[in-house]
Amino acid sequence: MKILANNKRANYDYFLEDKYEAGIVLLGSEVKSVKNNQVSLAESYVDIINNEVYVREMHIGHYREANQFNHQEVRNRKLLLNHREINKLQRAKSEAGYTIVITKVYESKGLIKVEIALAKGKALYDKRNAIKQRDTNREMRKALKEY
Repeated sequence: MKILANNKRANYDYFLEDKYEAGIVLLGSEVKSVKNNQVSLAESYVDIINNEVYVREMHIGHYREANQFNHQEVRNRKLLLNHREINKLQRAKSEAGYTIVITKVYESKGLIKVEIALAKGKALYDKRNAIKQRDTNREMRKALKEY
């Protein structure tokens, strides 16, 4: 499994609860661009429309060799999930405070996969606690390494 893009901000801004692996419908030039790490998950989010799951605002850069057959950089891209998973996500998203975010894009057995997570937003004090915890873990690792 080769990780092509990672959304570090999602772990900072949200409590990630359930994670799902989904396939994504891409054009040929999009696949080439994703494999060249020209993908950005910064502003992307997942939306459910008519029992189908879509990624919105995911930026995939142009593939230089595609010339006139290139793709749009930002467009809705369909995710491939089974009905049971879609229904779970729909029920959870209808509850207050839940959203669905993309955590990473990776290549598995030659296919591009997307990991999405059901997430609940963090408050400011939760973010401060996460920073504090990360700093103490870093200091502990450094002290053990020096020892």
